[in-house]
Amino acid sequence: MDWKGLQDLLSGVNKYSTAFGRIWLSVVFVFRVMVFVVAAERVWGDEQGHFDCNTRQPGCTNMCYNYFFPISHVRLWALQLIFVTCPSFMVVLHVAYREERERKFQAKHGADCHLYNNPGQKHGGLWWTYLFSLIFKSAMEVLFLYLLHMIYDSFKLPRRVKCDRSPCPNMVDCFISRPTEKTVFTYFMVGTSMLCVVLNLCEIFYLIAVRVVRLKHRGGHIHALHPS
Repeated sequence: MDWKGLQDLLSGVNKYSTAFGRIWLSVVFVFRVMVFVVAAERVWGDEQGHFDCNTRQPGCTNMCYNYFFPISHVRLWALQLIFVTCPSFMVVLHVAYREERERKFQAKHGADCHLYNNPGQKHGGLWWTYLFSLIFKSAMEVLFLYLLHMIYDSFKLPRRVKCDRSPCPNMVDCFISRPTEKTVFTYFMVGTSMLCVVLNLCEIFYLIAVRVVRLKHRGGHIHALHPS
């Protein structure tokens, strides 16, 4: 996966973000993407090869591994990062659409005429696009946290699991490689995901509060110009 390309694309979103959005982007790349690329993939690189069961029955170890690890943590996190970062591209595309409309408007009416005071300013439809991207990102974070907990019942990986899946001859003990190390990384990724949810919610409340204040200020200004 080209994480550098993803970082370059999201950097374009940064100039349209609030302070909360810039902090969110830093958390995503420093504490999630970098940890994912540098450490997490190596920690889980031996998960299947070093999953051992105390039996020589052919196919038993693979069946037990597939039962206890239906989805790899690493692949689930990679999918999560894609889903929580892609909504930000909607903001970039919307701004690009505004800039193109502005260019065509000025070409038709002259360079001194402006359709938008600032195509990147979060007003009108762009405000709604930005707000929707935050809501969608938060929903995806919560959904993937729920899926991770639902699939594995816990964020903590056990040292030993018991399995009686066919073709195992009976109840066998299976052992997970480096469970403590994997548990630490799981808690770290879950914690940063929850931090991103908090940042998204803070930005949502901030955007709504600023919009309410502006609407009240605009209403007060109109009332002052046209007193009853």
